[in-house]
Amino acid sequence: MMSTLHANSTPLMTTTFPSKSVCPPKRTLIRCSATKTPKHYNITLLPGDGIGPEVVSVAKNVLSLVGSRHGIEFGFQEMPVGGAALDLVGVPLPDETLSVAKQSDAILLGAIGGYKWDKNEKHLKPETGLLQLRAGLGVFANLRPATVLPQLVDSSTLKKEVAEGVDLMVVRELTGGIYFGQPRGFSTTEKGEEIGFNTEVYATYEIDRIARVAFETARKRCGKLCSVDKANVLEASMLWRKRVTLMASDYPDVELTHMYVDNAAMQLIRDPKQFDTIVTNNIFGDILSDEASMLTGSIGMLPSACLGESGPGLFEPIHGSAPDIAGQLGLFCLFYLILQDKANPLATVLSVAMLLRYGLQEEYAAITIESAVLDTLNNGFRTGDIFSSGKKLVGCKEIGEEVMKSVIKLFRNR
Repeated sequence: MMSTLHANSTPLMTTTFPSKSVCPPKRTLIRCSATKTPKHYNITLLPGDGIGPEVVSVAKNVLSLVGSRHGIEFGFQEMPVGGAALDLVGVPLPDETLSVAKQSDAILLGAIGGYKWDKNEKHLKPETGLLQLRAGLGVFANLRPATVLPQLVDSSTLKKEVAEGVDLMVVRELTGGIYFGQPRGFSTTEKGEEIGFNTEVYATYEIDRIARVAFETARKRCGKLCSVDKANVLEASMLWRKRVTLMASDYPDVELTHMYVDNAAMQLIRDPKQFDTIVTNNIFGDILSDEASMLTGSIGMLPSACLGESGPGLFEPIHGSAPDIAGQLGLFCLFYLILQDKANPLATVLSVAMLLRYGLQEEYAAITIESAVLDTLNNGFRTGDIFSSGKKLVGCKEIGEEVMKSVIKLFRNR
């Protein structure tokens, strides 16, 4: 079934996720798999590496509980990917994993990578398996929301008046650009010096399809779309800007602006509330969406959806596998405490909400999860990455249990 974008119907319960007062409370739905009757869905679980298995386990329990309350049955099949697959069968994406994923209704991914495999050759790195998975599923549109929840505004490193009310969506092109462009590789110069090279390349169809998703997304939000490129330097960006500008004529109700990526990176910190929907290429989207995540206080809170024109969607938290252990100041250790029941599973739980909304069109069930997460935060429960004085410090498993208690409470109070 081809992807379609449409507004959702009126929900059974009202989500308390913040929305901009000047904008109507709309959502964008991208249909990426067929809806079945009766309601039974097959979900492929790809726990992956590091904290992946820990957070996926929590999210699976929440999904099962919410499904039981909404008359939805789930069948789960767990498959290896990334470093776990390398250790098991010697490749980062086994053929069987991709086959099972393609036959499912949606895929939930935990995390991929770790220091253990850093010295592997490129084709044997866990991250190569992730790129192969995205390409194999044809999921070209990556939706990454960054919303500063009122309960966590003090967790942001920005001043409260800057962070409060931030609610934006980054639409990232996922299967093209410099991560996939050819030629690429290693060579030597005439002087015998080693060089590495990659190619940033986009075809018109790749730009057009991600631009259309972005315009449709902006239309269902506040009607503002900022296209981020480097058109003053890069030919690929020049084509990008040309194609996005041409498509704007199909969306007269959407205000289109353009911004160079270096300025966009600065503006996200200076005045993030100026943004509603951002569309950009693969590498810029990778960087800017991680930057946007820190506006919210923790990368451990943010989900994402990877969608294509047909077939199942891929849903995952935007954080990595958190290979660093307490006491080592690596990238992910800066964001939150990890392992030994200290990981924050809420990004994965919220990824399940996106799975329900965008992958299965189960809007009411998605709202249940979002409302339960907010109720848990309202009750003061925090993992280490979002902990502040006066709150209740809990581990990965316990905060998952609190979310499930909130689900039960929501239905008890209906």
